[in-house]
Amino acid sequence: MSQKVQRILFVCLGNICRSPLAEALFQSEIEARNLVNQFKLDSCGTNGVHDGERADVRTRRNAMIHGINIPHVSRRIKLADITDFDLILTMDDSINQKVLKICMNDEQRAKVKLFRTFDEKNPGADVPDPWFGGDEGFENVFQIIKENTDIWVNRLC
Repeated sequence: MSQKVQRILFVCLGNICRSPLAEALFQSEIEARNLVNQFKLDSCGTNGVHDGERADVRTRRNAMIHGINIPHVSRRIKLADITDFDLILTMDDSINQKVLKICMNDEQRAKVKLFRTFDEKNPGADVPDPWFGGDEGFENVFQIIKENTDIWVNRLC
């Protein structure tokens, strides 16, 4: 009997910094644990401004320093995502509220969680948007997402 595939969607504002990084880090972690067949991953944004673009060059550069490739191309969230995914992880409270407004019922709303829900240092905090910061902001976001990716993988496996 095969195990059910867990479908996880990562969501931020433009889908060029935080959510594609979270998707790539989660992918890397499940590959390292030989769990790839147990998950289907994707990421998207709420505003669609960057649809069709690759992740921000600063995000990609920072990820590559850590050996992580981000091949994702940005897209906007759609209603089908709410039904198609089992878990929808949002990068901050503002994004969380926008995704909840798309949901049609309590079952769908129950899928939506803040990415840092189980953060050991700051439970429920936002993953800061590094867009306006320098390299240190992108490294800080990388570390936050890496730590919380480990927490989610441990909880889901």
